Amino acid sequence: MLLLAFDTATPAVTAAVHDGTAVLAETHQVDARRHGELLLPAIDKVLKAAGVDKHELTGLAVGVGPGPYTGLRVGLVTAAALGQALGLPVHGVCTLDAIAFQARAEGLAGEPFAVATDARRKEVYWASYDAEGRRVEGPAVDRPGELEPAVRSVGAGALLYPEAFPGAHGPEHVSAGALAGFAAAELAAGRELLPNVPLYLRRPDAQVPVGYKAVLPA
Repeated sequence: MLLLAFDTATPAVTAAVHDGTAVLAETHQVDARRHGELLLPAIDKVLKAAGVDKHELTGLAVGVGPGPYTGLRVGLVTAAALGQALGLPVHGVCTLDAIAFQARAEGLAGEPFAVATDARRKEVYWASYDAEGRRVEGPAVDRPGELEPAVRSVGAGALLYPEAFPGAHGPEHVSAGALAGFAAAELAAGRELLPNVPLYLRRPDAQVPVGYKAVLPA
């Protein structure tokens, strides 16, 4: 197994190469406005750092969100293009699952917890996990005040709203290394991952205006 993984569902642009056992190379840069500029150079960087030619890859793992429309589609379109060009399977991973996997790898264990990322509009994307790190509810998008306070929580959304997520801590954004590790573990166990389809959970910010008056003749 030799996976190239990346995610653009959060303000972080992150990419990694994973050999099925460990991360060979990883890069991580937080810049919510430059996903399109940063992703391909990040991919090139980790392939070179890992000493891996793209034709040696056996698969791609990409975060499918939930996340904002503009940033999320950068990763999904890139994954689709690379998968088609290289003849590789594209495995989708819920970004919240990758953050949960990372949190457990960094020592969070023994009790249920929540993962929340910033959905803007004073909302969060969230999911709940049991003590073993299995998702039991979500993903969903809601206002923090509408949620039952979580005892343990991680993610940028949890850190933004401590009243709904008391005791929140990092990881703040997703790591491509963790995303790759999650994908590798699921594939090794014979479990299917998600298709390369975005988890938007709500309509995009940009909308076609309705009810406007036509100024040109039919």
